[in-house]
Amino acid sequence: MTTGKVALITAGGSGMGAASARRLAADGYRVAILSSSGKGEALAAELGGIGVTGSNQSNDDLKRLVDAAMAAWGRIDALVNSAGHGPRGPVLEISDADWHRGMDVYLMNVIRPVRLVVPIMQANGGGAIVNISTAWAFEPSPMFPTSAVFRAGLAAYTKLVADSYAADNIRINNILPGWIDSLPATEERRAAVPMRRYGTSDEIAATVAFLLSDGGGYITGQNLKVDGGLMRSL
Repeated sequence: MTTGKVALITAGGSGMGAASARRLAADGYRVAILSSSGKGEALAAELGGIGVTGSNQSNDDLKRLVDAAMAAWGRIDALVNSAGHGPRGPVLEISDADWHRGMDVYLMNVIRPVRLVVPIMQANGGGAIVNISTAWAFEPSPMFPTSAVFRAGLAAYTKLVADSYAADNIRINNILPGWIDSLPATEERRAAVPMRRYGTSDEIAATVAFLLSDGGGYITGQNLKVDGGLMRSL
């Protein structure tokens, strides 16, 4: 199937980002992948897309990704923002520098590419953005302090963008994954999930694909839990 649409995937060299790139390519998107490891370039070559080695913490690297996609295909219809891993530790022992690094990893990683892509989507008549967040965005865990704090901020940012650009047919949503198979598995964590298993990166990718699709066309500004029921009562 060929959609003629173009999707950018940041932090797309492995895990949920890579799974999303594979799924979107299978659905007919042309894909452009940013990864700091070089794996994104290899994956893009496999998928017939464009790969850029760089960081989603760099405006210059993100602009290279956007410019490469525009030069090759002349449009951007979808943006998927994934992330790496930010600082962890006891909440009062996290340094100022690590809090700032957490903001770069978990919040600015979305703000920077959205700033670049939304004007292009406006000119194209619309588009859709999906941010891969965390199930702990609203009920934080001490295991992931900087992630929880800045992804709570991401929820607010997403609602602001959704409100500001819905009239331009631009949608933006967050996916909140729980325990996913790209993370080390433990029996304790598995037992805490009502479905008694970890989710898969492919399940997250399928949710990404739905939110970008016409079937998700009336959904914007939302935070969708994909966690096997882990946060069902929160």
